Amino acid sequence: MAVAFGLSGLLLWNSAAQAETYDLVARYVLETVRAFRSAYVLHVVEHTKEVGIAPKEDWVKNAHAIPLPAQFVKTAGSDLDTFEIGIIGLTPIYKSNLPKTEAETDALKSLMADPSKKIVTFADGKQFKAMAADFAVSQSCADCHNSHPESRWRNFKKGDVMGAIVVRLTRQAN
Repeated sequence: MAVAFGLSGLLLWNSAAQAETYDLVARYVLETVRAFRSAYVLHVVEHTKEVGIAPKEDWVKNAHAIPLPAQFVKTAGSDLDTFEIGIIGLTPIYKSNLPKTEAETDALKSLMADPSKKIVTFADGKQFKAMAADFAVSQSCADCHNSHPESRWRNFKKGDVMGAIVVRLTRQAN
C-alpha cells in the first residue's frame, strides 16, 4: 500500500477543507504530546534521578518509582475516548508498540529515513494520522533501551530517532 503524506494524500476524503481540519488538529495534538513527553523526560525524569527516584516498568507497584516516558504517554492516551495516542517503533521492546497498519510502517520508515521532516500526516482508511519522530532526548533514554533484556536494538545514543509518537483520529460520519 503506497502512502501519500500530507494534504495531497487526502483527496479521498470528502473535501480539502475537511482534510485540512484533520491535518491541523492532528498536528496540534501531536505537538502537545511531544512537548509534554520532552518536558517529562528533561524536567521530571532527569531531576528525580538526583534524589533516587527513577522510572521503572513496574512503577504502579513501586511507590519510589515513576513511569517510563513511553508509559507516561500511553497512560495519558488511555484516558482518551475520541482519538488515540501511541508510541510505535520498527524494533520496539514490546510488540504492542509495532505500527498497526502498513501505512503506519511506511510513514515511520519515511520519518526515520529523514527525521528533519519532524511530522508526517496521512489518511489511513477511516483514520487520519499524524506521526512525529521520537528522539532519545537524553542519554538515559538510549541507555534504558540499550540495556533492556527484551530490546532488539542496543546501539541507541542521545539524539537518535527511536520510533514515533502517533496520533490517530477517526473520521466522523457526515
